[in-house]
Amino acid sequence: MSVDAATQSELIRVAHLLADAARVETLRLFRVPGLVADDKSAQDALFDPVTEADRAAEKAMRAILAVERPGDGILGEEFGTKAGTSGLTWVLDPIDGTRGYISGTPTWGILIAISDATGPVFGIIDQPYIGERFVGGFGVAEVTGPTGVTPLATRKRTSFATATLLSTFPEVGSKLERRAFEAVSSAVKLTRYGMDCYGYALLAAGQVDLVIEAGLQPYDVHAPIAVIKAAGGVVSNWQGGAAHHGGRVIAAANADIHAVALAVLQDVIDG
Repeated sequence: MSVDAATQSELIRVAHLLADAARVETLRLFRVPGLVADDKSAQDALFDPVTEADRAAEKAMRAILAVERPGDGILGEEFGTKAGTSGLTWVLDPIDGTRGYISGTPTWGILIAISDATGPVFGIIDQPYIGERFVGGFGVAEVTGPTGVTPLATRKRTSFATATLLSTFPEVGSKLERRAFEAVSSAVKLTRYGMDCYGYALLAAGQVDLVIEAGLQPYDVHAPIAVIKAAGGVVSNWQGGAAHHGGRVIAAANADIHAVALAVLQDVIDG
C-alpha cells in the first residue's frame, strides 16, 4: 500500500517512541544478577529463553501503539497477533538475541518494523547498551550512536572470496541447511558467529558482506530487511524470493555477492 509523506513522518515518530520505551525496559534488567530466564522451547529443542525484560519491553510498546496507532495491527514475539484495520502491521521483537542478553553480550537488539501486505517498509534495529539505533525506510538509512549520525551503506565492491559472513548459530538449522551454509562458509574469507540481529546491522553499516540463517520467524527479519534494503543491500530466502515470512534467510551487501552465495546454497539444497 502507498503511504503518504505525512503518514510516513508519523510512523517514524511512533517507531522511535517504541524504541525509546523498549530501551528503558531492557536496560533496566540487563546484566542484573539473578535475572530468571524461562525456556520456551519444546523438549530436546535448542534453548529458547524469555525473560521479564522481553515481556516488559513488548508490553511497553503495545501500550504506546494502543494510544498512538490503535488501528494498526501488531505481530509480537511474546504476545502474538492483534488484528488491525489500517493495512499496516507493527512487527515487534522486544529482545532479538535473548541468549546474548542473559549472557551479558551487547549483540542483542530491539526490532521494530512497519509492514504492509508486501512486507516491511520501515525498520529499526536498536542496541540500547551501546546506544546505537539503525534506521531504514521511507527514504532514511542512518545509524545514530556514540559518534553521532552516520549514513548507512552496504559494501559494493567486495568479492565473494574476500567476504565476511555472519550467522547466529554454528548449527544453522537442519543438517542439510548446515551443509549448505558450510559450503558458503568454506568459500569466503571469514566467518563469525553469535551476532544475533546485530549482524544485520553491521551488514547495513558496511562492515560485513553476508548474513545467512535458517529457522527464523517473521519478527526476526522484518526490521533487518527494511534496514538492509534501505542501505542498498539484498535480502531474500534461499530460493531468491521474499524473506519476510522467515525460515531460511540470506542477506547480502550487494547483488553480485548475493547471487554467488545463493547459487552455492541452492546447489547443496537442490542437489
